[in-house]
Amino acid sequence: MLYLENTGSNSTVILDSIKLKPDGKFLFKHSRPEYPDFYRLRLNDQRIHFSVDSTETITFTADAQTFSTSYIVDGSENSKSFKEIMLAQKDADQELRKLRDSYGLHLIPDSSFQESVVDVIKSYKDIANKYIYGAPFSTAAYFALFQQFDGMMFYDLYDNSDSKAFSAVATSHKVYYPESPRAKQLENLALQSIKLTRNERLKTQDLSNVAEVNYIDIDLPDVNDKHIKLSDIATDKVVLVAFTSFQTDWSQTLNSGLHNLVKKFKDKGFEIYQVSLDSDAHFWKNAAHNLPWINVRDPQSTYSSIAATYNIRQLPALFLIDKNGILVKRIESVDTLESYIVSIL
Repeated sequence: MLYLENTGSNSTVILDSIKLKPDGKFLFKHSRPEYPDFYRLRLNDQRIHFSVDSTETITFTADAQTFSTSYIVDGSENSKSFKEIMLAQKDADQELRKLRDSYGLHLIPDSSFQESVVDVIKSYKDIANKYIYGAPFSTAAYFALFQQFDGMMFYDLYDNSDSKAFSAVATSHKVYYPESPRAKQLENLALQSIKLTRNERLKTQDLSNVAEVNYIDIDLPDVNDKHIKLSDIATDKVVLVAFTSFQTDWSQTLNSGLHNLVKKFKDKGFEIYQVSLDSDAHFWKNAAHNLPWINVRDPQSTYSSIAATYNIRQLPALFLIDKNGILVKRIESVDTLESYIVSIL
């Protein structure tokens, strides 16, 4: 079976499917999108990504065994670019997996591992930047910007240089496609990225008069399957956003520490919004049921798009939002958490 799918910003929808005949020929037709949009052909676990930005006839020729890597595309220059971007992403992902395996076996030291990871990410960005800065209005630029490795984005909202990439693509999409939902999404992310990097530079200054909200909102179900938004909680409170996994050996220690923080600061306007990335929902519900703070779970688990947007590379990951709705700090060490809470309160 060959599937035609629409890959939206939040979900993937099957548009059509066909059982291939022995000659492998197929034809899909679909109404043109109102704005440039993204699609893919899926054969088993292999995918060919492409975009449509007008009334187009796009032709793909591929071998079933190497469907996602050796295909030929005609009729769409943007979709030709997608192939180069995807191959670069696959190469980077493969290299990073090798590095992690070697690191896990203690074959390379910490410093070499970190330097090698940076080099692999840079290699991907060297290719992606051709589209992001060369044709920021294109769907290829958008596609390159949001590629991931192991559930994490290559471009970091918290990095000053990467913030420029978000801004470049967002500005162009706003000019060319002002009513597109993706243009609005890009603009929001670009503004958040600018504010996040600015706040990191200004974190020692007084932010008490700033009245903006600059965190990425989260809306997930709690243990009773009731959806709770972070934005509904982060109102006139200092909020700790804690990404975690209850199935780890450090979870109990972390939760014990969070328990102490709630006891000390709950009455002073402190709240915890804990996001579980556990794959086992039943285990999480049992473990989180009686905890005296808000617990929600992302069913996407390690493939969480929310975690990817927050650029979480390891757990636990902790973020502090002040009473003005400003994400003021990404906590690198749990040991420093209490002192930062005190300073913000």
